Amino acid sequence: MLLRSFVTVARTLSFTGAARRLDLGQSTVSQHVRKLEDVVARPLLRRDTHSVELTPDGEAMLEFAATILDAGDRALAHFRETRVHGRLRFGVSEDLVQTRLPTILADFRRRHPQVDLELTVGLSENLEQQIDHGELDLLFAKRSPGRTGGTTVWADRFVWVAEPGFGLAPEETVPLVSYPPPSLSRAAAVAALEARGRSWRMACTSGSLSGLRAAALAGLGVVAHAETLIPDGLAPVPSRAGLPELDAFDFVLTPGRRSTAPAEALSRSIRTSVDRLRS
Repeated sequence: MLLRSFVTVARTLSFTGAARRLDLGQSTVSQHVRKLEDVVARPLLRRDTHSVELTPDGEAMLEFAATILDAGDRALAHFRETRVHGRLRFGVSEDLVQTRLPTILADFRRRHPQVDLELTVGLSENLEQQIDHGELDLLFAKRSPGRTGGTTVWADRFVWVAEPGFGLAPEETVPLVSYPPPSLSRAAAVAALEARGRSWRMACTSGSLSGLRAAALAGLGVVAHAETLIPDGLAPVPSRAGLPELDAFDFVLTPGRRSTAPAEALSRSIRTSVDRLRS
């Protein structure tokens, strides 16, 4: 439990948030972290009344602890869930398909060969409509503003990215490369630019991440994208371009109208593999 408490604090950067997620008292979580620091004889966290941050030793411990917990959770899942079977309609947002999610899904299918997995890839808001209408059993996507429910897998934010040599002057019209409506990243980009009074034009619209990446690599424009999942070959746009800051959001797992054993099993697999997803 020491490792799990530490990892949860390290991921949330909050003892209160970690205690809520683990369903423990905040004092218990603090005690677990102190005991772990005593065991390794190193400070793992720097804390004050306003913030929590990892020390260099804490960064190293997070990697070791996450690997240990992931292996343990997958071992337990293997023996507890070998008889899971049935249909699983799983929706995932486009920006997650080029992470290690396919590897996690392959592991899941090997452990649960009797699960009939049906995958739907699309824009988060379209997928949210599908799960609301009972057309999906589990959704892994960005949470729309104002929407509640689901389990937060990690917190993220949109950032501006482009090919590394892309130049943009502070007064220049911004060429956007974006998904079509009702894309959350598109809405965030347009709202931020218009709030700043910055002129913009749509340089490319594509329904796939590969299309956006290709357009950006060709120098057609900038993309608003999840900071933790920046596509290969693209880089954050320098601050000298004068682009406004973009919204924060959460990647969440949302179950369908009724809970199913396959959906619960896949949800656990994703939650315990979050470090593999973001690496």
